[in-house]
Amino acid sequence: MSQPETYSYSPLSPGAKNIRLLRLLPYRNESGERTKLQCELLEYSLQDLGKRTHLYEALSYTWGGQEKPCSITINEKNLNVTTNLYAALLHLRYHSLERILWIDAICINQTDPEERGQQVQLMAMIYSKAHRVLVWLGETADDIEGALEDIQRAANEESTEVSNKKINEKAISNLLQRQWFQRIWVLQEVAAARHVVMMCGSTEIDGYAFCLGLKSLRKSQELSDTAFPRLQSLPALTNLIERAGLRPKYTTNSSERYSLEIRSLAELVDMFHTRQASDPRDKVYALLGMSSDDPSKAGLQPNYEISWEVLFQQLVKFILGKDTLVEAFCRKPAIKSKGCILGQVSSVESDHGQSVNIALINAAWPLRKWSLQASAKSVRKGDIVCLLKGASKPTIIRLCGDYFAVVVIAAIALNGRGSTGQPKLSKSTLHFSRDLLLVWDWEDHLEDTQEQGKNENWTKISQVPEDLKAELGDHLDEVTRIWNVALVLGDLKEYGKAEERLREAIKGYEIANGEEHLHVLKGQYGVTPLSWVARNGCNAAVKLLLAKNSIDPDLQDSQYCRTPLSWAAGGGHAAVVKLLLETDKVEVDSKDNDGWTPLSWAVKGGHEAIIRLLLERSKVEVNFKDNNNRILFWWAAKGGDEAVVKLLLETSKVEVDFKDNNGWTALQQAAKGGHLAVVERLLQEKAEVNAAGAADYNGRTALQAAAEGGHLAVVKCLRDAGAV
Repeated sequence: MSQPETYSYSPLSPGAKNIRLLRLLPYRNESGERTKLQCELLEYSLQDLGKRTHLYEALSYTWGGQEKPCSITINEKNLNVTTNLYAALLHLRYHSLERILWIDAICINQTDPEERGQQVQLMAMIYSKAHRVLVWLGETADDIEGALEDIQRAANEESTEVSNKKINEKAISNLLQRQWFQRIWVLQEVAAARHVVMMCGSTEIDGYAFCLGLKSLRKSQELSDTAFPRLQSLPALTNLIERAGLRPKYTTNSSERYSLEIRSLAELVDMFHTRQASDPRDKVYALLGMSSDDPSKAGLQPNYEISWEVLFQQLVKFILGKDTLVEAFCRKPAIKSKGCILGQVSSVESDHGQSVNIALINAAWPLRKWSLQASAKSVRKGDIVCLLKGASKPTIIRLCGDYFAVVVIAAIALNGRGSTGQPKLSKSTLHFSRDLLLVWDWEDHLEDTQEQGKNENWTKISQVPEDLKAELGDHLDEVTRIWNVALVLGDLKEYGKAEERLREAIKGYEIANGEEHLHVLKGQYGVTPLSWVARNGCNAAVKLLLAKNSIDPDLQDSQYCRTPLSWAAGGGHAAVVKLLLETDKVEVDSKDNDGWTPLSWAVKGGHEAIIRLLLERSKVEVNFKDNNNRILFWWAAKGGDEAVVKLLLETSKVEVDFKDNNGWTALQQAAKGGHLAVVERLLQEKAEVNAAGAADYNGRTALQAAAEGGHLAVVKCLRDAGAV
């Protein structure tokens, strides 16, 4: 007998909402033997019944691999299917009644990328229009024997059997670890459902009862996340099943886009991107029908004719903003971007979400306590909060050797049930000065993650994944990444770790290029290693660098034109200042873009020890003028630092009555600030007590400035000195 020919799909009729349905014919063998699965495909329009449910059932299942060793007949022609789907159809087939089903592997021509993309856009509607959604968990087996029945009994709180008969929690755990619970497409399928039925072999249980049973078992600690870590992601899925009959199934906007309006695409991606899909593009497409925003406006919609790399770039641009600087690498999802460090996670509490406390380092981000949704990768203490250039929402990252892993791509603060409460960023105060390599792993590495949490050295030993190294560049690029990591650690004030990474970068650079080219290693805005360690007071690292013949100790950065001596003086690092001065290769009066010298910065910071070190240098200029025509003595008086004023006066070089561009003297500034001790010292130096400011400043004298500020003791002092 010849074999039936292979089934060939006919194109769907033109129409935005036309689909195929499967008619599963009954087996009419009177002997009770199961005959070959016989089916028919028919074309159907979802518009026929308006908003009412349609009399078909939609199947939610896993393909179970790409191999298709089993065969069914469609319109008397053969169609190969997977083993798992074949088993599901056997259990779904009635003895004497036909059954109308929608099954993706059969109702969509999977070999036609264009049709596949069009039908995937309709899947939220297909499942929401279905009379019910049938969840097929696979055939029963010894290791899950009785699991669904135990869950059913646990759901009945009135039943005495729950307490009298022991629950087989291992069998339940094994059932819940089946592939269906890890698959990303099932989220949309059950989220859209009006009614869910869970099936395993010949056993069926109502979806709502299934969820209640699991809740009961978790509450009684018979099923714990600690004993079964894979269950940690289960609540997000069971919540969708439990609410099947409650939520609005879809909304329609003017563009006829159907969506379940669950959350924004960014939130959905952060929650579910580690779930399984045979095609990586489906990790995005499976979430589009649940998104509350409209990705299609940005051209983000199911399209199986574009590569994963193109789709990834579109997704990142949509989530972070079209102006985000993104470089996506084809073998691993990665982003190269400029960024600004906002803070670091100091603690995390997990309870139906994540309550995150943040140690702030940037005034532009005012939020210290943050309520976040549960994410696919849990936020941990030590994670870094940053803002990528062009993005509107912060990103949470984790240091892993010479790169950063993305934990949450777009962190959105929750306020009650909604995604509100997000503070506005003061972008005018942000400087995107860090070069960040972000690796965004979309796979689920539960065991690896647990081990990383235990290993305190993980941030040091983990390196860029091997499959990225060829695309990221050679050894020099690796050294640059380590140097960038050191800068980020410095932002976080983890100076010990930063110094360690800097040493590593220096060693690597010498190996790659030789010591004579070490000065080339720079961060954003030309910040050299020496400038950085001087700024942060890393004495040992300063000594190490100064011992290199190729290091110029007086090299200015390219943004502020500040030297290592300027940075060290401003930071109050006296030991570093001494080391730099001892080289006899630094210009003590070098000026930056604002006309400030190292001594200016020391005076502004009130660093007496450094001021003494600099004043010991005979070449240092005390009366130089900055870009606003102000001298050091003027700044010291304004700051009210009596000790610094005294140091400068002891040089016998200062002009006590020097006026700035506004006609203000040091005495007027001290009086205005209410600095009584400084006023008294200036009067001892015969400062002009009745000097007036410039006309456009109303000609105010020191007495008037003190009176306006309410500084009565200063007013009395000035009157006693003859002020009128």
